[in-house]
Amino acid sequence: MSEPLEPEHGTRPLPAGDPAGPGDVLAPDRSSSSAAPAPVPARRDGGAGAGRFWSARRIPAAVLALLVLGAAALLLYDVAAVRADRPAMRWRRELAGELAERPLEDTWVLAAAALAVLIGLWLLVLALTPGLRALLPMRRDRPGVRAALDRSAAALVLRDRAVEVAGVQSVRVRAGRGRAVVRAVSHFRELDDVRADLDTVLGAAVGELGLARPPSLSVHVRRPAKKG
Repeated sequence: MSEPLEPEHGTRPLPAGDPAGPGDVLAPDRSSSSAAPAPVPARRDGGAGAGRFWSARRIPAAVLALLVLGAAALLLYDVAAVRADRPAMRWRRELAGELAERPLEDTWVLAAAALAVLIGLWLLVLALTPGLRALLPMRRDRPGVRAALDRSAAALVLRDRAVEVAGVQSVRVRAGRGRAVVRAVSHFRELDDVRADLDTVLGAAVGELGLARPPSLSVHVRRPAKKG
């Protein structure tokens, strides 16, 4: 005996007072499947609070934590050994002797200091910058919801829109955080007409992406390269 089938998604029951019989079919709800979604109005403030996403940077943090933990444990063990009337480790005695004897203008001292400065600057950059440059923040049209669009996905959308323009043979799109560079090849029509159509179509496409800071467009159109 077969079990009764569940109603499919996108269907609605018949009105009350008209129960469905054995041969009746539920009427499809076309209000959600066929009707075009209402456009979301763009916010004039560019999306309040739609800042960039911050990277967790777990690998640099874990490496730094392990290095600090290992160095601290080794130094603590050596200090405890000295307090227990045992000689200090050989590396510590040699390091103390080198620091006492080598002048500050020595090449190795300057190289070690430069390396330490570079590592410190790198850590500061990681701490003060959000990272995740491949994600483009989208407008926050609903409170409590944050979304981002991958740069490659944005470039793919713009490329698909560009190839629909008459006269465009091929398109390459590079989407950045502040600018989208479009390079198209047109095999017929005037280049100025193709460029004007691309500006119109891609300008509308950029607005439909819903980005908090829509990138500016840089459109370049050329003829195909002549063979031999």
